[in-house]
Amino acid sequence: MAPIKIYGVPFSQPVRSVIWLLLLKQLPLDLVPTNPGSKGESGSRHPSYLEKNPAGTIPCLEEPETGYTLGEGHAIMSYLCDKHGWSDVYPDDLHARGKVHWYLNFHHRNIRDASGMVAPKIRKDLNIPEMVQEMAKRTFTAGLKTLNDLCLEKGRYIAGDTLTIADLSAYGEIGQLQPRYTNIFDFSPFPNVERWLNDMQQVPFHDDAHVVLAELGDISTEAPSMDTIRTANINAIGAVNKAVEGFSG
Repeated sequence: MAPIKIYGVPFSQPVRSVIWLLLLKQLPLDLVPTNPGSKGESGSRHPSYLEKNPAGTIPCLEEPETGYTLGEGHAIMSYLCDKHGWSDVYPDDLHARGKVHWYLNFHHRNIRDASGMVAPKIRKDLNIPEMVQEMAKRTFTAGLKTLNDLCLEKGRYIAGDTLTIADLSAYGEIGQLQPRYTNIFDFSPFPNVERWLNDMQQVPFHDDAHVVLAELGDISTEAPSMDTIRTANINAIGAVNKAVEGFSG
């Protein structure tokens, strides 16, 4: 059986979350480099890609055997869990699954705004207004407080005491801000989140899924060059491929 294709680049937060799930479950994947927003042949706005994912976003899943395609990271993770029976990370129990769904919906206008803090550091040429940056930080911080005080105070993970795709999705955004990576947010006011971040780093294949962040390093004072970002993505793809090769070993 040919491995499923995942279109995107590892620097993308939802792409990393999908990659981590697939590595965790040791399901072979073929990561197809796809530049977000580009109309070029390998871009997410190219007509051939839009046929697969009309929204023109990354990631996108494609099953070689059936030709089935699906966009949006949360939809992809939910689909894969249902298809392969991964009930350990996507519970069959409706009450437990409901808590996962709560987070997946909460994510988009709360925790997802972490990317609104990263983008201005990476792409200073975009001249993102300070007001927009501050709004993203306020929204993210409020969302983080909710997780710290009302979720992670009660359980080890976001949806309870077991790891779920809610955690993989959340870490894609929250984890990138840590001192060991971009270093652009102070987590000290959120002790439950800090504990959760440490726990997440112990989940298998964490390092393999986050090579791109390790390569980029601290961006708090200086933006990385486009060549640096490109090299980080290339090396991260290599790390994913190496991890997949190890499945059969």
